[in-house]
Amino acid sequence: MTQAPTARPPSRRRHDREIIALAVPAFGALVAEPLFVMVDSAIVGHLGTPQLAGLAVAAALLTTAVSIFVFLAYATTAAVARQVGAGDLASAIRQGMDGIWLALLIGAAVVAVTLPLAPWLVDLFGASTTATPYATTYLRISSLGIPAMLVVLAATGVLRGLQDTRTPLYVAIGGFAANGALNAGLVYGAGLGIAGSAWGTVIAQVGMALAYLIVVVRGARRHGASLRPDAAGIRACAQAGVPLLIRTLSLRAVLMIATAVAARLGDTDIAAHQIILSLWSLTAFALDAIAIAGQAIIGRYLGANDPQGAREACRRMVQWGVASGVVLGAVIILARPAFVPLFTSDASVQDTLLPALLVVALSQPISGVVFILDGVLMGAGDGRYLAWAMVLTLAVFAPVALLVPRFGGGLTALWGAMTLMMTVRLLTLWVRTRSGRWVVTGATR
Repeated sequence: MTQAPTARPPSRRRHDREIIALAVPAFGALVAEPLFVMVDSAIVGHLGTPQLAGLAVAAALLTTAVSIFVFLAYATTAAVARQVGAGDLASAIRQGMDGIWLALLIGAAVVAVTLPLAPWLVDLFGASTTATPYATTYLRISSLGIPAMLVVLAATGVLRGLQDTRTPLYVAIGGFAANGALNAGLVYGAGLGIAGSAWGTVIAQVGMALAYLIVVVRGARRHGASLRPDAAGIRACAQAGVPLLIRTLSLRAVLMIATAVAARLGDTDIAAHQIILSLWSLTAFALDAIAIAGQAIIGRYLGANDPQGAREACRRMVQWGVASGVVLGAVIILARPAFVPLFTSDASVQDTLLPALLVVALSQPISGVVFILDGVLMGAGDGRYLAWAMVLTLAVFAPVALLVPRFGGGLTALWGAMTLMMTVRLLTLWVRTRSGRWVVTGATR
């Protein structure tokens, strides 16, 4: 287990080593997550178009349901990292267990709602009559794995707080491999069709959750931490997560509005928008990996009563964010001729895509700083401010985006509005960081 740092802030080189050691494995684990859906899609796609369409609808519902509760990872990382910084590993793991118990409770509630409402939810997403039965089947079976998925989120937060991002990477790789093998075997070998794909995903997710629990339980026994559910601790974990839930819902609303506006612009624009959004999400994984390192490092410094170390780490990570954004932007611009044809051969889609993609490329340095500062404030446990800032950002973005179809500009204007959204986030996060109000030291905030 990681020991509390000394009061003296490390050198820039040591900061860099810490960031790389945490961010690189975190990036690998983040990339492994969407590969689950890609494997399912590749296997189910050979069953037929209705099955693939059903999977698309069900997977979108599942992804939305799980991503809403990503605060289980973020809040747990910050709380555990503070205790690590304070040198109290037993309390760190105890707080992590509170997050895991909360994940199980939320997961059970989500399953109880999803099972009876699955047909209605599928219909709400506008699935075709041929795809609906497949979507309903996949959603009902896969929902049984939601508690495991949420446990994975919470346990990942525990290990990140303990400054361990390698174990989540190994578990993600193992889960990805198991998911692929199970899907192929159950879909084709056992002849279960789309139901086999759902069961394969459930089994893989449960296996991942068990792997995490084994690691956490061993740590708890080693340091004498209780594994029993604690009502007060679970309640405190939930209260800390509410602001981050509001932040996440506001961010999801931004993405939904952007997609809705793109759809109103026409088939060509929505097709180009989907390609850009996929690329934007990929760059987000790279930037989010550094932000995850920020959560763990900042929380540890603040828990160790080392505000100067926290500020120095924040400053260095911002430099990383700017540099990463510049590199990602340059890659997007230089690689456009190579990767755009991989997504579409439609000349009209390509013509619509290219200018909007240039806007995305130029905005990457802004995104880099936003992700970093977001991670810093999460690591500091400054969830209330993050919630307020994201709600304000949504309030600025929504009317601007909704006016795009009326005033013209097409997809390029829409992604200009997305850049405005990121700029507003940058300003709100920068003001908070500069104020120093996020620097609250101690084992708990």
